[in-house]
Amino acid sequence: MAEAKVAVSFYKYVKIEDVLRLQKSQLELCKSLQLKGRILIGEEGINGSVCGAEESTERYKQKMKNSPLFSDIEFKEQATEKPAFRKLFVRVRKEIVHSGLDVDLKNTADFISPKELKARLDRNEELALVDVRNAYETRIGRFRNARVLSIRNFRDFPNAVNEIKDLKDKNIVAYCTGGIRCEKASAFLKKNGFKNVLQLKGGILRFGKEFPDTYWEGKCFVFDDRLAIQINQKNSEPLTECIWCCKKCDDCLNCHNIECDKLFICCEECREEYSKSCSEECSKASKRRKERLIT
Repeated sequence: MAEAKVAVSFYKYVKIEDVLRLQKSQLELCKSLQLKGRILIGEEGINGSVCGAEESTERYKQKMKNSPLFSDIEFKEQATEKPAFRKLFVRVRKEIVHSGLDVDLKNTADFISPKELKARLDRNEELALVDVRNAYETRIGRFRNARVLSIRNFRDFPNAVNEIKDLKDKNIVAYCTGGIRCEKASAFLKKNGFKNVLQLKGGILRFGKEFPDTYWEGKCFVFDDRLAIQINQKNSEPLTECIWCCKKCDDCLNCHNIECDKLFICCEECREEYSKSCSEECSKASKRRKERLIT
């Protein structure tokens, strides 16, 4: 049995003066600790996830906190038997989360902690939870009674805001996986006339760690090889069904037809029967994703 790993995600919006130097130092640090993952660096900050042995991830976190730029950075972590990444990528980007939003990050909404959010939900306060993630993410998991948007990727967010225009005078809590999209989304909402906006501190990952089996339903989509992780310990009924047999299921899979690569929901039995493909046509395609061992 493979040794259990720890997956750590983090981000911080902060002015980076020398992005290439930071890229080099991050690459060297991760290699020295035998960490795999994906880290994006831009002039606006850093956004990353790394995975490895617990001792290595602890040393990585400490090294990051020793930097004046990242002394207050927040880490979200999960133990995982399945490693989250096959390789290590450290790349420079114009945006650390691609949005195209023209917003001032000094005008983001105030934070609400998971503890305060739960307390307000326990009191049945009038509160609109707005999920700013992609539609394929919300399909497998979301907060109970949350408003979800018709977006394929975060760049669609501005056009989808019309779907919640009835909430302009309501109390809103915007949320995403770890918080990075909410910072920009909340600033955009405020800029466009939404008066009472808050953003969930630490996102779904922080809330789920502190208060599992409360207001979250389903799994949480993650942008690594795991694709989805369990948030609840008891209440874990799938919200979706297998694309083939319609059995209740929330297991995500990328179609193994290389020319398709569509993300879809498929149970274990149908994965094998239909060659890990999303359609009959794809199951017969000759160009297929290679099976790779993850160590």
